[in-house]
Amino acid sequence: MATETVAKPRTSARVHVQKFGTFLSGMIMPNIGAFIAWGIITALFIEKGWLPVPQLGGFGETDGKPNIGLVGPMITYLLPLLIGYTGGKMVYDVRGGVVGAIGTMGVIVGAGIPMFIGAMIMGPLGGWTMKKIDSIWDGKIRPGFEMLVNNFSAGIWGALLALLGFYGISPLVTAFSTAAGNFVQFLVHNGLLPLTSIFIEPAKVLFLNNAINHGVLTPLGVQQSLDQGKSILFLLEANPGPGLGLLLAYAFFGRGAAKASAPGAAIIQFLGGIHEIYFPYVLMRPLLILGTIAGGMTGIATLAVTNSGLVAPAAPGSIFAVLAQTSRDSYFGVILSVVLAAAVSFLVSSVILRTTKHSDEADLGDATARMEAMKGKKSSVASTLTGAGAAAGAAAGRGGVGVLAGPVRNVVFACDAGMGSSAMGASVLRNKIKAAGFPDVKVTNASIANLTDTYDVVVTHQDLTERAKPATSSAVHYSVDNFMSSPRYDEIVELVRESNTEGEKSDAGTTHGAHAADAPVDAAPAAAGTAAAAGASANGTAEILARESVVLTGKATTRDAAIDEAGRLLLARGAVDEGYIAAMHEREESVSTYMGSFLAIPHGTNAAKDHIRKSAVSVIRYPEGIDWNGKQVKFVVGVAGINNEHLHILSSIAKVFTNKEQVARLEAATSEDEVLELFGKVNA
Repeated sequence: MATETVAKPRTSARVHVQKFGTFLSGMIMPNIGAFIAWGIITALFIEKGWLPVPQLGGFGETDGKPNIGLVGPMITYLLPLLIGYTGGKMVYDVRGGVVGAIGTMGVIVGAGIPMFIGAMIMGPLGGWTMKKIDSIWDGKIRPGFEMLVNNFSAGIWGALLALLGFYGISPLVTAFSTAAGNFVQFLVHNGLLPLTSIFIEPAKVLFLNNAINHGVLTPLGVQQSLDQGKSILFLLEANPGPGLGLLLAYAFFGRGAAKASAPGAAIIQFLGGIHEIYFPYVLMRPLLILGTIAGGMTGIATLAVTNSGLVAPAAPGSIFAVLAQTSRDSYFGVILSVVLAAAVSFLVSSVILRTTKHSDEADLGDATARMEAMKGKKSSVASTLTGAGAAAGAAAGRGGVGVLAGPVRNVVFACDAGMGSSAMGASVLRNKIKAAGFPDVKVTNASIANLTDTYDVVVTHQDLTERAKPATSSAVHYSVDNFMSSPRYDEIVELVRESNTEGEKSDAGTTHGAHAADAPVDAAPAAAGTAAAAGASANGTAEILARESVVLTGKATTRDAAIDEAGRLLLARGAVDEGYIAAMHEREESVSTYMGSFLAIPHGTNAAKDHIRKSAVSVIRYPEGIDWNGKQVKFVVGVAGINNEHLHILSSIAKVFTNKEQVARLEAATSEDEVLELFGKVNA
């Protein structure tokens, strides 16, 4: 019988470059505040600054000794080390960040110049290699020696990487930086720098600008700024003028929704610095890219003629950020470059809008969807101008439904600590989605503090939704008041069915796949932790729920007393200290742990994890029921978890409480062993 081979869809070069650019941007963007701080200090305190201070600006002498100042050490050591640490952490959490920073120190000292490109190499390299080294003896270290092995392996490997950076990487990066700098100077001296807009402006619309801006322009610009006090390179991509001109042209000569939304988009783009807001307008009429190219070239030419520039990156590309980072002698040139760039972009775009037919113009909503497909996730700012934002707001009353840019690939339940109610809810929904025929959809749980904007769907208690939205603005949000049997779950299952069925019919698999692949690192451990904990349960090495932690007739008559009773059982097991019980009450005061189906699962806050010594679960039955914030509760499950070891127990509990027959058996149980058996955990 012939075997049929299904070819995997090829990922386009654009997607690869986008991912690379996103990775580079991920190392720079979290540290933009440090760049801004350095820019402010430079603009104020250097010898040619607004308020020259020798001790801060690093010029002159004090008591016969040269002043070091803040400017030099920040650009030489602080900023590259932050980039190196961030790059290592992106690959391998804090441990990778530390090793990446150690390696970065080698290239810093070896080169003697700001080593941003070197940091972008050594940071991820340190994190990746440390991760590979740790995998060699993962699970093989004898108990009690973990800290010794981990600390010495990181220290030894970090030292070797520092030597590699000093002797091997720094000469290569120095040579590259010198060559790139010479090339930029060649373009400047020959009047060719404006031609870079031919590549930069289309790259922005295709989301390839991060690879150019943060991978090359920012490092070179910082070096140029250190040598000359300013750099034109910071404004090659960040100038808000071209986008403003295009949007103003739509405001005057556009049609329908595009014309109506253009003024609001212009405000967001020019004042807020969110340039992607104008990308759909270009995609509606691709010929308009000529307007932004002409505007960009005009702005760069103006900067070159007036010898103007910024002292540090302007991020985001708002006019306020641009002016804040403008060199003291460059305000006229910078402002003129923005004005002329906007004017030329407006004129060219207006001519195109007035002289070309509108019959083939795509709908603004369709263009926004195309932009989001290229980006790989929903654009919160663009959606607000197409009516999607309004639709999302109306849907929020039905459960917080937003707009999807592709199939649902990952769902996260988020609560304060990420170990109790969210784990239960995730277990319930995971089973429902699997039963619906979509086992590949990942359903995990996390604390709100650990959320990142890489999920498709976010489910939270209704009291926590507003806390979760800022960190996950691209996701569809569902608010629930009952983690065990919320009607929102059926809506989510239907959303999964509709979006994933459409995704299978479409040819956008590479985009959706890219989005799924960008799922955060902290999402995987939740599922992996469940499997690992289940394995621990099977071989008897972990007793998360033991007979002594099961009480068939609780003594408490109030909610707070029940929390104390559940916490005392955990304390008696040596799983927590006294501080954890106080944290359980604190958690209950912020958001109720009532789950529905007569169940409450009190647990501590995210900040209380230091009070947990080992994972444990307690179960107390109250046959007569107690009042829990107006709800009747007959079962209280106290939870304390480390590294997701407790998740398999919560999964079992969730399965029981979503089955009326099992709940009835639990209510009728006459021995602790019957309870343990129901939860799949029988201890001798």
